[in-house]
Amino acid sequence: MRKDINFVKSSGQHSRQAHRDLPEGSFEREMGREGFFGAATHLYHRRPPTSWTNIEGPMKPRLFHGEGLFSGELLNAESELLVNSTCRVATASVHTDMTHLVRNADGDTLLFVHSGEGLLFCDFGTLDLTSGDYIVIPRGVMFRIETAGMKLLTVEATGSHYQLPDKGMLGPHAIFDPAVLVTPEIDERFKSQHDNAVDVRVKSRQQWSTMSYPHNPLDALGWKGDNLVVKVNWRDICPVMSHRYHVPPSAHTTFVAPRFVVCTFAPRLIETDPTALKVPFYHSNDDFEELIFYHQGEFFSRDNVEPGSLTLHPMGLPHGPHPKALEKSWKEPKAMTDEVAVMIDARDPWDLCDHAIKHEWSGYVHSWKSE
Repeated sequence: MRKDINFVKSSGQHSRQAHRDLPEGSFEREMGREGFFGAATHLYHRRPPTSWTNIEGPMKPRLFHGEGLFSGELLNAESELLVNSTCRVATASVHTDMTHLVRNADGDTLLFVHSGEGLLFCDFGTLDLTSGDYIVIPRGVMFRIETAGMKLLTVEATGSHYQLPDKGMLGPHAIFDPAVLVTPEIDERFKSQHDNAVDVRVKSRQQWSTMSYPHNPLDALGWKGDNLVVKVNWRDICPVMSHRYHVPPSAHTTFVAPRFVVCTFAPRLIETDPTALKVPFYHSNDDFEELIFYHQGEFFSRDNVEPGSLTLHPMGLPHGPHPKALEKSWKEPKAMTDEVAVMIDARDPWDLCDHAIKHEWSGYVHSWKSE
């Protein structure tokens, strides 16, 4: 059995407690393993670890945004932004009622509704959708959406499935109680479309096949079990907070898959202790790639990142708050954040797709420069 080398040693000026009481004039950087769960060392720098003048090569931080970001069809390869061996991230725009069903045979699909409202039809019945909803669709489930217009973020757990995180000593009802999860219902809306002829488009090994039926295969009379489509809205999420200690992103985990996690940053109270950090601490991303989708509000550690944007901080890149956001946290601290964002932390490096490159803002690498 392997065991990390994890006895604590120290040298020079340092804080006794991470993320608070920093030596005067210093900038803390956490160099950790296994995301925020493994061995870690905190270094106290004279200058911010993000004070680079330029970065060339694939390790540079990236930002993708623009109206065209939400232009592709649901589960369409052309609308994929970033992919790796265990996860595929894409955007989609559903303008009108879908007349066909889709089935993803490559893995579970997570939908996040960025804007709009609609109605989901699936094997288990119907589910009303609104902005801010997460919908977990298990591998192999057939579904379609009726809407007047929706923008979606999609995250495929390729070859695997989503689970809820282990909440440890917080208990099973922390962050969100499983009782708030909503499942589909077999109702009159579902029954009324049983006899319609429908095609089913199936994605398998990233290729598409079409199955044609003389009736609607969504014709279940009932069901029982626990392999289901489930929905939770970010408004049902109760963030973990501490007034004296800035908790790491891992405390905001919403769903887990074998090689990545999905976290939700929802509005929360900001730390009130005068010695506690009030923005995310600088850290080196050495085992995970960090992807953040900005849904709404002002992200408190970023400067001028608009809702509907997506940022990538590759592993090996030290990163943290923008200079203006850091200065504002010192001089004009808020009582509460108003951001809503979705973070995907993946163990496997992302490959950029053409759709992402087309909507990249190349100046993002310079946004950490001070005046």
